[in-house]
Amino acid sequence: MIKIENLVKLFGSKRAVDDVSFTVGKGEVLGFLGPNGAGKSTTMRMITGFIPPDSGSIRIGEFDMLTDPIRAKQTLGYLPENAPLYTDMTVYGFLNFAAELRGLRGAERKKVVQSAVETCFLESVIHQNVDTLSKGFRHRACLAQSILHDPEYLILDEPTDGLDPNQKHEVRSLIRNMGKRKAIIFSTHILEEVLEVCTRTIIIDRGAIVANGSPAQLKAMHPDFGSVLITVRNVPEADLREKLKTLPTAAQIETVKNKEEAVTLRVYPKDKKSSGLSVQVAELAIQSGWRFDELHTDDGRLDEVFRAITLPDTVKKSKKEGPVITVNV
Repeated sequence: MIKIENLVKLFGSKRAVDDVSFTVGKGEVLGFLGPNGAGKSTTMRMITGFIPPDSGSIRIGEFDMLTDPIRAKQTLGYLPENAPLYTDMTVYGFLNFAAELRGLRGAERKKVVQSAVETCFLESVIHQNVDTLSKGFRHRACLAQSILHDPEYLILDEPTDGLDPNQKHEVRSLIRNMGKRKAIIFSTHILEEVLEVCTRTIIIDRGAIVANGSPAQLKAMHPDFGSVLITVRNVPEADLREKLKTLPTAAQIETVKNKEEAVTLRVYPKDKKSSGLSVQVAELAIQSGWRFDELHTDDGRLDEVFRAITLPDTVKKSKKEGPVITVNV
């Protein structure tokens, strides 16, 4: 398990990381989500021992990163931001060098390098100099070095940066599969990745954690989550409302759109955790003979939740902070 407690990092008067605490267990893929400049990369650099915290503790498995950094780092794989590489080496030379630094020798080193090359789809550039690689291939070469020694814990900073859509799909699949037996933290600002890969998500804003839960649970924070949207033709809005109000699980009805031929209404449930409202609305529509073009349950939108709980760069941080939104997982 990775255990972070009360992590703080100051750069002059700027509190870049502000009392951050969380844990990540094996079998978890934790998405570290936040706006640019929120403190994601700084937190990851502290977790991996590249920069020291001003206060707080970092445990990687049974090892303390601050008092036993060598053994803690031996259990880690790290893909840094911007994928730094030795540009005068070939891809094969770089991976061999990285494997040697990890203490791998002979046939074992050859085996792990070949495995990493295949896993990260580097066969076509294996003997090419790093300085001639595209951004996507550079990123994959750096990802390959992070998994050479089959680490228990992986820290990946923007792992799909610079990749094309097909490459992103393959890397996300790789992370998802590795996450079944490793503890993985990866930072991103791409919401699609969080929904596709993560078992849990932390949102950080201006150095502090503002939300912690599974992607589905964070989506459920959206005010429209669980509501039912229905578009009906050639029925007066008043008649629709009158009948929808009779549903036992309906709490509130809002008009989304009212045109001459069609009315779109949103029906909110009394209990967001109940999934019966859509069935009741559908049965009512059929029994009433309504001609409806649309009927679906809103499952929330993570992008709008993200915008609601993070501040844009143009807004000054309030002296009085709000509470961290934590969802039990």
